[in-house]
Amino acid sequence: EPRSPWCCLAWTLLIGAMNSLVFLLNLLLMLVIFTVVLLPTIVVVYFGFQCHSQVLHSSARYCKSILDDNSSSALIILGFVIMSPLLVVAMAIYCSLARRLQLLVCFQPYSLALYKGGRWCRRGEGAPCCARGCNTQLKAWV
Repeated sequence: EPRSPWCCLAWTLLIGAMNSLVFLLNLLLMLVIFTVVLLPTIVVVYFGFQCHSQVLHSSARYCKSILDDNSSSALIILGFVIMSPLLVVAMAIYCSLARRLQLLVCFQPYSLALYKGGRWCRRGEGAPCCARGCNTQLKAWV
């Protein structure tokens, strides 16, 4: 049965807030994974740019004694070369973790706000965010 307009608005705001929270959780998880996996690339490129005389030319002791322009250029190139495989590894780790934690199942459809009694979950999966006692005939998508 359809909800009243005020109830529908309240449920829409609740579902929108929950979906936004799940989106921010996914974004935070992705940011943490990509930062940890790409840390070697970030460090190598940072030191390459910091010690190159045409870019920043730092007066740090390691820039004067260890790194010259040729080695700084090599660090920059190395950093950008190892970035591609590390991006693939980071995306694989994120997708595997999101699938294992079933984070994408937590997004709720807005049709829940329109009608009473419609609970959404996927049959056979015990996702932590699914409603218990779901109607097995109601499917959001297959």
